[in-house]
Amino acid sequence: MLASLPLPHPIDSRAGRAVLRRATPADADGIIALLADDPISASRGDQASDADRPAYLAALDEILAEPSNDLLVAELDGAIVGTLQLTSIPGMARQGARRLLVEAVRVRSDLRSSGIGSALMRWVSEDAAPALGAAMVQLTSDAARTDAHRFYERLGYVGSHVGFKYHLPR
Repeated sequence: MLASLPLPHPIDSRAGRAVLRRATPADADGIIALLADDPISASRGDQASDADRPAYLAALDEILAEPSNDLLVAELDGAIVGTLQLTSIPGMARQGARRLLVEAVRVRSDLRSSGIGSALMRWVSEDAAPALGAAMVQLTSDAARTDAHRFYERLGYVGSHVGFKYHLPR
């Protein structure tokens, strides 16, 4: 289903014109580096260690194999500078409305506030969601990400729910 998304797609930012495209296994190291570049992700174990690489590669393969999921990257001058995961969720609530879930939005730290994140999220709400027939776009954001909360609110997202997580032992 997500294969029908209009990609690749140019995204303009103050850093230059990037290209938003589907991730491939060759992008794994760039995506892993973006996760490790984020202090909250790094505190949760995303350290970009060689020992963890097989787990990341397996997760990437699983995401790319699932038709209701997609992992996208923004590439600028040959480097991965942004990423996000999309999941299309059919639902019964709201008269059977489809939701587009956005996860793991990351922009390389030296390019934050350059417009890349805004361009990614505008593409999600203006192009991807309508193309998939989604009635809404939803995301969660760690409570500690106050800058991200202001960013999403600036784009028109509303902090409407309280989320809960239950972590299972590994």
